[in-house]
Order: sequence, then C-alpha cells, then structure tokens
Amino acid sequence: MSDYGIVTAPDTVRIERLMPGPIERLWSYLTESEKRRTWMAAGEIELRPGGRVEHLFRNSELTKDEPTPAKYAPYEDHLSVGRVIDCDPPHRLSYTWDETSEVVFELTPQQDRVLLVVTHRRLPNRGEMVSVAGGWHTHLDLLLDLLEGRTPSHFWSKHSAIEAEYERRIPADPSPRA
Repeated sequence: MSDYGIVTAPDTVRIERLMPGPIERLWSYLTESEKRRTWMAAGEIELRPGGRVEHLFRNSELTKDEPTPAKYAPYEDHLSVGRVIDCDPPHRLSYTWDETSEVVFELTPQQDRVLLVVTHRRLPNRGEMVSVAGGWHTHLDLLLDLLEGRTPSHFWSKHSAIEAEYERRIPADPSPRA
C-alpha cells in the first residue's frame, strides 16, 4: 500500500493508511475535538445525519518554529463548517466540507490495525485536488505518529514536500488512471 493518495474520479482523491488499532481509538481521534486538534483541527462534530461539523485549523500549533507559508497564511485560524451526511460509528463518517466538497472516512479492522480510507470528492479543480491531497497526506502522517507514540514531524516543511510530490503525481487532466 502506498502512502500517496490516488485520483479515483476527475474531482476525487482517495488515501488509504493502515493505522494502529483498536478501531474505537482511531474513531475517537477522528471525532473528538481535543484529540483531532493534535493532528488536524479542533471543533465539534454532531455525530448524526444533518449534524454540524466544525474544523478550526491552526496548523501553526501543529508545527513548532516553522513559519506558515505565505500561500496558506490566510487559512491560519480558518473555520471550516459542514454537515454530517452519514455516521455509522466506528466504521464510517461522511460530511460536507465548507458545504462544497465531501469527505468520507471508512475504518475497517485488520488484526491489530485499522485500514483508514479517506475519500475527498467534489473538488472544484486540479489545484484544489493537489492542495487537499497534500493536506490529508500530511495530517494523516501526524496522526500515525501520534498513534504510534512518536513525536509528530514538522507540519509545514513536510506539507511543502508532499504537496510538491502531488503536483508531480496528479496529471493536468486528473481523470483516474488504470
């Protein structure tokens, strides 16, 4: 399994990661604000269809002594709001992202690990797809570090390198490849 996401439709990227279990622990890091803030963003999620989703991004808190790249400075302290579409704890959670795109988390136990599949769809263009893929990839790396008891790597320097790799990997016409 590659850590890199793949394009599954012209507006969709999917990333798969094998994470430490148990599934309930991983679910709590996806759904509980204080745990999620350690690898992505704080904010409450009402775990029911139609429930409100809030993500308050403060990526500068994820990284010590690293400046936020100018490209992302406007998104520091950014509040993303959406609505839960589907919730089947601890196996599936989907919600709108800023009311325009959709994120789906699917968790499947595999012995003492959990296969986590993150699918982000309805992305408006290739630039957004590259940015979103780089963001999810980097945030999931931080989550893996936390779950495995390691000190998380620096967010912004890692994100810049990962985003550059997605820039190379995602073609100008992001239709899925066989």
